[in-house]
Amino acid sequence: MANTMSKADLTASLKESLHDAASVFAGEAGPDVDAAFDRFLLQALPDMGIKRPATRLGTVELTANIPRVAVGGSNPGFSAFKTYLWGDDCLIPVWDPTHPGSRPRVSASFSEQQWWLVFDPAPTIKQIAAYGTRFDFWYYAAHAIGALAADTTVNAQDRGLLLLRAQVEAMRELSIRNASKPVAMRDGFSGQPRNSTAAALYTELLKQFQTTP
Repeated sequence: MANTMSKADLTASLKESLHDAASVFAGEAGPDVDAAFDRFLLQALPDMGIKRPATRLGTVELTANIPRVAVGGSNPGFSAFKTYLWGDDCLIPVWDPTHPGSRPRVSASFSEQQWWLVFDPAPTIKQIAAYGTRFDFWYYAAHAIGALAADTTVNAQDRGLLLLRAQVEAMRELSIRNASKPVAMRDGFSGQPRNSTAAALYTELLKQFQTTP
């Protein structure tokens, strides 16, 4: 088993880390014997985004007096707006009569099944003339796990942390199924045995994840 960031290798590592507990989930969705483990990895991604946020550079085109712009497919994985660069290189002093004025406040909103950048107030003709129509910005992107290691956005050095958070999801499901049944597994970092109920393991592993710097 290769310790890469591909979906197949991550799934194999997760199954191995769960030891006997993995047999509870194997083949639960029919022919796709790894469906549960793939689900645990995907469920771990939102918290990985909080613990290890992925920041990307995006761009949209502005039109004067239009207060919102669709983020669009050219900014993949958009999940939250961070900051923008538009107008940062303006050399016109604020006391100069030709200065385009204060730049708008920018936020993100989700409506009509897509993300929008919202400008308050809308960019003016004067600002568009001074700063251009291209609006470059930084945004937080949702993590993804790809069939190829290169398509997984979680850094390789955080592989153990991702597997740990996926273990948390596995223990959460086990605790719902049968909280009183003893389950033996090892944690994602030290490899030390943790013998307890699934509910106790869920609490302990989640604490480990949350306290990891």
